[in-house]
Amino acid sequence: MSQYGEKTMAAVFQKQAEKLGEKAYASYKKDGAWHDVSWKAMNDMVHNLGYYLIAEGIAKGDKVAIFSQNRYEWHMAALAINSIGAVDVPIYATNSSEEAEYILSNSDSKICFAGTEDHMNKVLKVRSKLPGMKGIVVFDEASGRPEGVLTLAEALARGESKKAKDEFDRRLNSIQPSDLATLIYTSGTTGNPKGVMLTHNNFISNVYNSLIEMKDIKTGKALLGPDDVFLSFLPLSHSLERTSGFYNGIWAGAKTAFAEDISKLVENFTEIRPTVMISVPRIYEKLHAGIISKVSAAPGLKKKIFGFAMRQAAKNLPHVCRDIPRKGFFAFKYNLADKLVFSKLKHTLGMDRLRFAISGGAPLSQTDAEFFIGMGFKILEGFGLTETTPVTNFNRPWFIKPGTVGQAIPETEIKISDEGELLIRGPQVMAGYYKNEEATREAFTPDGFFRTGDIAIVDEDGCVKITGRIKDIIVTAGGKNISPQNLENSIKASPYIEQIGIIGDKRKYLSALVVPAFPEIEKWAKDKNIPFNSHADLISNEEINKLVRGEIDKYTSQFARVEQIRKFKLLDAEWTQSTGELTPTQKVKRKVVSAKYTKEIEEMYAGDGDE
Repeated sequence: MSQYGEKTMAAVFQKQAEKLGEKAYASYKKDGAWHDVSWKAMNDMVHNLGYYLIAEGIAKGDKVAIFSQNRYEWHMAALAINSIGAVDVPIYATNSSEEAEYILSNSDSKICFAGTEDHMNKVLKVRSKLPGMKGIVVFDEASGRPEGVLTLAEALARGESKKAKDEFDRRLNSIQPSDLATLIYTSGTTGNPKGVMLTHNNFISNVYNSLIEMKDIKTGKALLGPDDVFLSFLPLSHSLERTSGFYNGIWAGAKTAFAEDISKLVENFTEIRPTVMISVPRIYEKLHAGIISKVSAAPGLKKKIFGFAMRQAAKNLPHVCRDIPRKGFFAFKYNLADKLVFSKLKHTLGMDRLRFAISGGAPLSQTDAEFFIGMGFKILEGFGLTETTPVTNFNRPWFIKPGTVGQAIPETEIKISDEGELLIRGPQVMAGYYKNEEATREAFTPDGFFRTGDIAIVDEDGCVKITGRIKDIIVTAGGKNISPQNLENSIKASPYIEQIGIIGDKRKYLSALVVPAFPEIEKWAKDKNIPFNSHADLISNEEINKLVRGEIDKYTSQFARVEQIRKFKLLDAEWTQSTGELTPTQKVKRKVVSAKYTKEIEEMYAGDGDE
């Protein structure tokens, strides 16, 4: 046992499985219907898969990869790997064969769990370059499966036939807090990805210190428990979903439903009606824009009712943020707004049971946060990195401060360097980068604080406000340092702008690449009788460019003259993960965007000498 109770999340799972038995651990959709997997059934499979790995010679500390989309089998594989003292190595489901090869080779993975036949084929394509790999296990039935590749069903059957419960228990109980649990590879936008070494203590301390703060401030009672339902859709290969979704769900004894994919998210929400969601700002941005779009097309009376409701939402902000009961005539007006608008909206979105929405991975704009919080959604924005397992800060249910990532969790020290960088020290900070001592040294200050790479301030309440990333800072030709994130978040509040990337490093002024919100632009064009047959027609139209110009100016009016956007270029296609501009957690890859649109960028600076 440790100061946090159990020493590992694998042991916490065992404890919960024994207690919760036939209660649903997970839910997945197949053939149009949702199916539950009980804690007992899950635990039986974890044991059998663990027995299989032991029989295959996987020793303590050996690496086993998981190359798959989110599904209950992902949880099963990770729990089995960790239970026998081995180290899991997640690979993003969207990675190419070459990206997977680098991770499998660098991590010395001996077995790879592949989610689908496509994932299996990506590994098979590079298998000849992986002499240390013993085998591949594919979760799905695979038609073109060569000899030596097992299905999960076959691996489970082999494990059951070689039952080794005493060895499984011995291994589980012998794991030390400092032992390695996982290698999570960073995105690698500036070279090869680095393997972040996270220990069992990193995870157990992070879950404990996060959930100890998820309590009723008056009674001290835990706010998450066995009646909660999580919807898993952020990649499990990312530490936000790994810790805040997967492990927090286990600790709470909650059920996890696995979304089919991001394109079916709204449908899955309405089917599952989760009580907890772990998300990134892009999801809130899309929901907010979708709601505003529908309202703009509604009849006049409905618009007035919505306007009334949003005025009540604005007044409701302090009540949600500080858990203050509504009273008197305001309570009556808010309840009316809830009956007429909020409750119907929540039901339509499948969020009528949603108790907590966690936001992380990138800064959530204050506009988006306040829009949802005012309606009664408890959005708890937090902060962290893969290297911090990830949680270092978050807004508490009883103390929400929109525009900040909240206060530090227990045992976590934060300070701001002379250069304005946020520094972190605590039990959740990684053991280092795998096989990369130089990068590990560079990641820490001489007194042991982790360098986050984020620029931040700490306010009078101890809440941290992230103002930008050091590597994203634009240094103009005039020597002015500008954080593009603040400008971009402000401009994205426009209903006509979907995505934006600000350019200006070593230039005399700022410019921007803009992806319009085409549904709104199309409506506006129709209202103005502007003819168009395509997105290309819209972005080349002078009136639409004037509209976007006005929106940019409107939403940047509060910024200094040097931070104004002098020129912009409209783009005809949304940035997505599949087209390469977004990471799996929906963050913009600035270098990719800059390289892809070099021609458009140079056109904005051509002929004026960067005046």
